[in-house]
Amino acid sequence: MIDKIRDLDRGRVSALHAVGDRWRALPKWQRGLGFVAFVVFLYYLPLLGIPGLTWLRTDSISGGSNWAGVLFTCAIYVLVAIGLNVVIGLAGLLDLGYIGFFAIGAYAVALFGSVNSPVVKWFQREFDLPQTWAVTWAVCAFIALVLALISGVLLGWPTLRLRGDYLAIVTLGFGEIIRIVARNLENVTNGPQGISAIPGPEGPPSADNGVFGLVDVKPWYWLALTLVLVMVFAVRRLEHSRVGRSWLAVREDEDAAAVMGVYPFKFKLWAFAIGAALGGLSGFLFASRYAFIDPTQFNVNLSILFVAMVVVGGSGNMVGVSLGAVLLAYLPERFREVADYRWLAFGLAMVLVMVLRPQGLIPSRRRARELQDRAAEAEEAPAHV
Repeated sequence: MIDKIRDLDRGRVSALHAVGDRWRALPKWQRGLGFVAFVVFLYYLPLLGIPGLTWLRTDSISGGSNWAGVLFTCAIYVLVAIGLNVVIGLAGLLDLGYIGFFAIGAYAVALFGSVNSPVVKWFQREFDLPQTWAVTWAVCAFIALVLALISGVLLGWPTLRLRGDYLAIVTLGFGEIIRIVARNLENVTNGPQGISAIPGPEGPPSADNGVFGLVDVKPWYWLALTLVLVMVFAVRRLEHSRVGRSWLAVREDEDAAAVMGVYPFKFKLWAFAIGAALGGLSGFLFASRYAFIDPTQFNVNLSILFVAMVVVGGSGNMVGVSLGAVLLAYLPERFREVADYRWLAFGLAMVLVMVLRPQGLIPSRRRARELQDRAAEAEEAPAHV
């Protein structure tokens, strides 16, 4: 039965690739028009009222979550998945501690932007700095990006000579170290109490804010979506550059890449740093929106969920990992009415996906071909014996 399902799945993957070929064969203006229509629909989603599609809204169910808030979470997860896909999908590095970079970005805006932060209190006491929220928020975004990037370099420099399980264990430890440091460094991070009054573009989110407040989440979603689209464009350009081709070469065969003139350590460090920067940027947005963070929000379970988004969606395929991120953020909220069993159903669904679609929901062409070749070799092996 499983074999029949797998055969049917291979046919669906081929059909999916055929759809992709037809899309790429369209004239450039038609593809551009289709992309613009899709982007407009994404911006319209918080207002979704199209007959036949309103059932998608999570606030259409009893006790459902705020629809725009769920969309904001989806956008944050997509940004995380794009960054982690650079590390796992393109460079082939298993990073189980990505939550550490997410936490660094969140604590950057908290420590350098919140009026309740010990760091900000010290700066104001020593230098009496004027408070301009838009400037403060923009500076914090730059600080979050730079600190996360530097953290990626500092972690990658001594550890990227490791491979496979060893690298996964080291990165997992890094994520836990960041959480433990944030919990125990009370003089800087307020320890388990966390940091509140984290600013957005108009200051800490409140009912008094004109646009970026606590009640209306739609502007936050539109801001996050805009940032996601910018990062998608940048990473796509990078993927098709010399750096991106070097990542793929290192992922396929590190030794062969080194023989062909690609310096594996250099490009793996590039991937780690860029992925870390995107993780820090997503953490920055997360903290700005919710205006409060504490160490319990950055646990290992969330880090494993980040990896699951990439694996379930399709490692190496930006569209696939984005779909995986949206599904893993949206589905638990959509089925909140069966709260007692939703995580069980969620776990079973992930197991089925891994058994029936090991290459992910929308795999990259190269990865799908690899798995099909391996399956064909496994079927032919007994015949030769």
